[in-house]
Amino acid sequence: MQKEYQPIQFPEDESAHDAIIEWWYFNGHLKDEKGNEYSYMDCLFKTDVKKVKIPFLSKIPLKTSYFSHSLVSDLKNKKFHHRITPFSIISDDSFSKNLLYVNYVNPEIRNGYSNCVIEKINESKYILKNEDIDLTLISAKTPLLEGGKGFCKLNSKATYYYSLTNLVTEGRIKIENKWIGVSGKSWMDHQWADVSYTKNRWDWFSVQLDNNTEMVCFMYDDGQKKTYLASISYPDNKQEHFEKVKIVPLPREWVSLKSKAKYPLLWKIKIPEKDIYLILSAKIENQEMLFGSINYWEGPLSVKGVFGDQEVNGVGFMELVGYSSKYNNVKYLRDEVGKTASKLISSIKNETFSIISNSKKHE
Repeated sequence: MQKEYQPIQFPEDESAHDAIIEWWYFNGHLKDEKGNEYSYMDCLFKTDVKKVKIPFLSKIPLKTSYFSHSLVSDLKNKKFHHRITPFSIISDDSFSKNLLYVNYVNPEIRNGYSNCVIEKINESKYILKNEDIDLTLISAKTPLLEGGKGFCKLNSKATYYYSLTNLVTEGRIKIENKWIGVSGKSWMDHQWADVSYTKNRWDWFSVQLDNNTEMVCFMYDDGQKKTYLASISYPDNKQEHFEKVKIVPLPREWVSLKSKAKYPLLWKIKIPEKDIYLILSAKIENQEMLFGSINYWEGPLSVKGVFGDQEVNGVGFMELVGYSSKYNNVKYLRDEVGKTASKLISSIKNETFSIISNSKKHE
């Protein structure tokens, strides 16, 4: 049961809440010094284990559990690297500071580990770090409160929701075990809600136009009714919100070899009231994330169209959830066990090679 609505307060509500599910989500578009393009996503989830009803989590002997999903894409070479960690361990002092602070690790069978961080340093500066990214983000605009209050009613459900739509970004990312210096722009979503997992469907888009206008736009289908919403942040921080939105897939699909799910990769978004007409196209096809029986497509977009009386261009990110899949928990466990075994075998081989090499040096 959703608690009574309370207005969002900053910076207090940037930290954790007593909710069934909550997440801190980042995406970004980056370039290196040669102009090569990359994108990333990083999301940390917090759940009430018994109430959230997500497969795999119900057996964890804790009240609260964390897990993380992340990806890095090399757009020039059309390569996609992702990590899905079913269990993340946060430090004892996480969420103990006045500003947002989470320090966690994602356990793996390998030598060493990477320290992961989501931290707010001052009024507008954030640090974001995991195994593949190490970035500094500076928010250039006030938070966008979706729907006007940062509280969205989705027919049978409701969620608190705000975004940081324009995060000036610098740092480095890891591509094939090599760190590369990058800069660009990021986006951040923070949501928390008293809802359990269901097989609902949504099509979600974040849009960052070259004229410093940003927009979040989505369709949420709870099986009873489709809810549409678009929230816009203008260059002067003025915000507008619309429920009369058209989100239409166009004839371009990608079919996953693993899940057999069909994901539309070309979309049309119209907001007639503001004469907004945008075409959004996926920059890379294979961006599927598989978390047991949960499958979704997450990745970068190019954006062009008309915004009022202006022609516009920009970038975006898309998340497609709830598309029919033939992947299941058994296949997921088999694949994950296979990956873990491969890592272990590789580690043993490397260690054996090192021992043999050292022995020969001392002969």
